[in-house]
Amino acid sequence: MKYLPLIWSGIWRKPGRTILVFLQVMVAFALFGVLQGLKTGVDHAIAAARADLLVVYSRLSFGMPLPIGMLEQIRTVPGVEEAIPVGLNLATYQNPKQQINLVIIRPDKGWPSALTFTISQAYERAFRATRTGMLVNADLAKRYGWNVGDRIPLITHVVQRDGSTVWTFDMVGTFTDSGINAQNSTVVINYDYINEARAGVAPGFISGKDKVNHFNVRIADPRLAATVSEAIDARFANSPNETRTESIREMAQEDLQSIGDLEFLIRTVIAAVTAALLFATATMMMQSVRERTPEFAVLKTVGFTGGAVFRLTLAESAIVFVAAGAVGLAVATMAFPYASKFVRGVSMPGIIIVAGLLAALVAALISAAVPAIFVARLEIAAALGDQ
Repeated sequence: MKYLPLIWSGIWRKPGRTILVFLQVMVAFALFGVLQGLKTGVDHAIAAARADLLVVYSRLSFGMPLPIGMLEQIRTVPGVEEAIPVGLNLATYQNPKQQINLVIIRPDKGWPSALTFTISQAYERAFRATRTGMLVNADLAKRYGWNVGDRIPLITHVVQRDGSTVWTFDMVGTFTDSGINAQNSTVVINYDYINEARAGVAPGFISGKDKVNHFNVRIADPRLAATVSEAIDARFANSPNETRTESIREMAQEDLQSIGDLEFLIRTVIAAVTAALLFATATMMMQSVRERTPEFAVLKTVGFTGGAVFRLTLAESAIVFVAAGAVGLAVATMAFPYASKFVRGVSMPGIIIVAGLLAALVAALISAAVPAIFVARLEIAAALGDQ
């Protein structure tokens, strides 16, 4: 502690240079924190994705319609607990910018367990009892000020038999969505109501009656997901409606793989940033030490050993780097509440903070190692003689 004033004065001998180093390190570790938080969020989302919930869709394309008649065959596959038809569509409310995602399901027995939605029993019963009922994502209801009992008109691509594309639904409750692709602009409506009242649909969407986008299937044992998936696909092999069945977790992993090796990408970016940081800071540290050569010579003259001067130089670098690293990690942490709106589970685990601070310390030691060795070996007479 007795050397702290000396270290502090050395740090601020050139304020401009110190601030520049501080900002470089802070930005580097803010990026480190954000990237590690992103990886944590993705890992969390995959781990949280349900392995017991399967999605059965057309082998040709996820958007290709399937006959609802396939439902009963799916339900007879060993290991299947629940299966429901699911239709997907888009609607708008008041103006084209207010887009609503329609999830069209049939409220068969046990239907909520085949979705990633959390719905109260009261709202579940109300939806089942109301043909024109609609369940609304809680965030969406709050955004538009909708309340249970409201009659809400939505403009869709689905044409009614009277030629209108405006459908009016009765809001009977709200829900929350824990799915990996959860969106807060989603409503749930009754498949039978839409299926019976519609006359057609614009190109690009499900057309004709008794068609669905896919089937959601809940299985008894998540460990048998692959086996049950193969059994379902085998039922429809060589038929006009061949299927592909995957668990929600498998689909999440495929989504991740589609953007490449995220972990490799993160490591590459961090390595590149670290290399650039070390090069820049080591250069500035060396320049600073050379400018202060007479000062270090004086310190040796008054009794400081080479080892003491070596440690003082490392201490200056360590204080700046660790402080800047801490600020950078704090900035990254403050950004996570906003990032979590787009990537669920983004967070800064304690181990990442510790690892970041240790990395900052190591970077400081590496950056200051050569300059510190230089001053430790400095010859007093030569250093003073050059002035």
